[in-house]
Amino acid sequence: MSSEAVGRSMPPVVTLDDLTAMMAADEHHRYEVSPEGVLSIMPPPGYAHAIIATRLMVWLAQGGVPADHIAQAVGLRIPGRRGGLGGRIPDLVVWSKIQADDVWLPATDVLLVVEIVSPGSEGIDTVTKRDEYASAGIPQYWIVEQDPAQTVTMHRLGADRYGVRATMPLAWVLNTSPAEYDLG
Repeated sequence: MSSEAVGRSMPPVVTLDDLTAMMAADEHHRYEVSPEGVLSIMPPPGYAHAIIATRLMVWLAQGGVPADHIAQAVGLRIPGRRGGLGGRIPDLVVWSKIQADDVWLPATDVLLVVEIVSPGSEGIDTVTKRDEYASAGIPQYWIVEQDPAQTVTMHRLGADRYGVRATMPLAWVLNTSPAEYDLG
């Protein structure tokens, strides 16, 4: 089913169950919804994007983060400030403990979320998701640009919003230890 066909039969309020059904019907797009009900439809990530995510995942695992505490492209339930419930699919997630098998996992045990910015997702990744993840209480949020340096901007949660902790090339990050970033 195409995204156009999915769009023609959209319910007035999109739930996480609706999102799951849409993703099952359309394997060519990634669907997310904000806690306010704003639907985002994105193409699947490209090769360079996937390689960045894989390199970070291997670095985390080799650095001592248990493999069952790390996942790529898994759904998170994101509670809204006004009571709504959204669903985001970060590129990489690190949890403090093993999670139950589900499509949409709670954000409560998340230590780190990583978003790799793709063309067209800049605003959602650098502003919208940053605010949603802060509201959900996720302690760290890293944004990786697909520029020549693959710049990583590391955000740490303060009282109610993120502050920039560091900005550096991905190669620099990969030559350090995950323990240096207080991931739990």
